[in-house]
Amino acid sequence: MSDLLRPLIHTLSDGQFHSGTELGKTFAISRAAVWKYIQKMNDLGLEIHSVRGKGYRMPQPVGLLDDSVIASLDTESDAGILQHLEILDSTDSTNSHAMRCLQQGNLVMENGRYAVFLAEQQTRGKGRRGRQWVSPYGRNVYLTLVRLVDAGATGTEGMSLVVGLAVIRALKHLGVHHAGVKWPNDVVCEGKKLAGILLEITGDVTGVCQLLIGIGINTRCPPESMDGVDQPWTDLYQLTGQETDRNQLVTRVITEVMAVMAEFEHSGMAAFLEEWKRHDVMYGKQVELTTAGSSRTGRALGIAETGALVLETAEGQILVSGGEISLREKSAS
Repeated sequence: MSDLLRPLIHTLSDGQFHSGTELGKTFAISRAAVWKYIQKMNDLGLEIHSVRGKGYRMPQPVGLLDDSVIASLDTESDAGILQHLEILDSTDSTNSHAMRCLQQGNLVMENGRYAVFLAEQQTRGKGRRGRQWVSPYGRNVYLTLVRLVDAGATGTEGMSLVVGLAVIRALKHLGVHHAGVKWPNDVVCEGKKLAGILLEITGDVTGVCQLLIGIGINTRCPPESMDGVDQPWTDLYQLTGQETDRNQLVTRVITEVMAVMAEFEHSGMAAFLEEWKRHDVMYGKQVELTTAGSSRTGRALGIAETGALVLETAEGQILVSGGEISLREKSAS
């Protein structure tokens, strides 16, 4: 994508009309080229007002991601914990892009450090159970963090849960205090999905491997872009009535994820059980668990130290591990 698209979006985000002539002079391009960029912006799903004799403007500002702002979090640590930071204009998914970088040898992780991948837009965002994460351009947060894990797949048990708590902590810092967690990997608010988490690993599943922590957060979703979503959703704009500074949000989320990962490695899941219980939107409720071809009902009683869901059934308490599972509150009969 052309280097001029981002500064053009920034210019039109001031809410004022800019004529094609003015934009052509500013960016040293022809009016025909300006029009082509406007078409590109329309193709990305950005709303552009075009008025003859006045020019173009964006009715809703789009604050683009800025690597210099996000990288500033690393200046607070002498460890230089950020090994790599990359912001993509568009990609299939940040998890997929990070996985390719690792598998093709373009990224070799160093112990104790993180790689961070962000995108303005995902064309095939990945969610659990094969779902697509809907991704309008310049809206929302599409983030993947990569780090080494030396205990294999078993060492990642429960990590998606503590990442959910990291998102909760970040949201509180930004003034959203009523979000909750829903096992195994959702952040919800007012009964609607606000954020999702997807963990993947590559490498030696019994030893040293690379952990990919994918996080998607709705900041402001054009309703038409969410037509294909099959569950209630919300975004930070609906919850706060304000535009979210995505750079500030991303920086806080990365900081909190790094903090909970360090805490998890030191103390395990036990250190998070009470915090999870405080934010668990399903705790004490009658729920229905659905897997491929079967379902089970019971009362949700939080999580065990392995990160498994504790479910009280007619036959007694059982532990349910994560995977291709849907958890919903059971409707009253």
